[in-house]
Amino acid sequence: MLGSKKLVSAVVLGALWSLPALAAEDTALSASDRAAIVQTLAAKINANYIDPTRAEQVGGAIIRKNAEGGYAAAASATAFSAALKKDLRAFSGDMHFSAGRYEGFSEPSATEEPPSRAEIDEWRSAAARRGYDIEKIERLPGNVGYIELRRFAGVEFVGAAYTAAMSLLAGTDALILDLRRNGGGDPASVAYLMSHFLSAGKVHHLIDIYDRPTDTTRQIWTVPTFTQRYDKPVYVLISARTGSAAEDCAYDFQVLKRGTLVGETTIGASNPSSWYSLGHDIAVSIPTARTINFVTKTNWEHVGVKPDVAVPAAQALQAAHVAILRNLVSSAKKGDERTQLQRLLVMAEKGETEKPVYILRGER
Repeated sequence: MLGSKKLVSAVVLGALWSLPALAAEDTALSASDRAAIVQTLAAKINANYIDPTRAEQVGGAIIRKNAEGGYAAAASATAFSAALKKDLRAFSGDMHFSAGRYEGFSEPSATEEPPSRAEIDEWRSAAARRGYDIEKIERLPGNVGYIELRRFAGVEFVGAAYTAAMSLLAGTDALILDLRRNGGGDPASVAYLMSHFLSAGKVHHLIDIYDRPTDTTRQIWTVPTFTQRYDKPVYVLISARTGSAAEDCAYDFQVLKRGTLVGETTIGASNPSSWYSLGHDIAVSIPTARTINFVTKTNWEHVGVKPDVAVPAAQALQAAHVAILRNLVSSAKKGDERTQLQRLLVMAEKGETEKPVYILRGER
């Protein structure tokens, strides 16, 4: 149901995404304020970080730096949270650590009531205003589908849009999924999207997520409800900016041998996180869980997801399009079709595109 713990987690993250890190009316911090904040931070890291051994090391490093005056110049909540974000990642090597100033943020409790209908409607409206984070969808020359997906928002809000996008591209001969600017989101949305690319009538166990604070494991499966599946070749574009759930998506395509990854090695952030309040409008993201792929029994933490075809991220779309067109040329049976595809391939190799014509044929 919509009031489930899963939805609460997803919408808390969505609410944070919608809150700006504020600079106006910033909160001034004294030395004693900073000392109290780092003590609270260390305690919450020790209690919740997925790696208990490293938790003590990371929290201790923050406390020592503060005691040595390393944060003396961070006189405001905004400046201090930025410094904490930088050091948390540097001391841990875990890119899911984060911090920021979010006015009005309150830490969800274990007994918190599920979101109200009005709140859910607002988050759904926000997803719609963002176009469900589908940045671009088009049909490239040669009948090649293209989707750029910027984020995996809550599946309750974006699932229908994913199905609609796939329906629009159902007749294409290959598909390019662009995750180069996707920083992550809801793993359930990844599973929902993956359902369109795997065998009909079956469900696939993708990942398990072990959560340390609750000592529970959540299984993520695809869903069997689609009547139309996309069974053509898929190329997935990745970059050093591709993170978290987007890495999960790319990893699934690769491990299941369902797609070809093109671009650069991803961030390497597989540990899901939860947000906690440190006071003074400062919120911190602490990795509290571990993702375990069902096939490999491991994940991409610290190492990232490696491409099958390594090219600079800025050239990944062209490389994928060229590779698809070459395959289409080699498999084309009709002479006219083959000639047309060869012409498009030459243009794609040169990075050229056909210009639209807005006059009647024969006119000058």
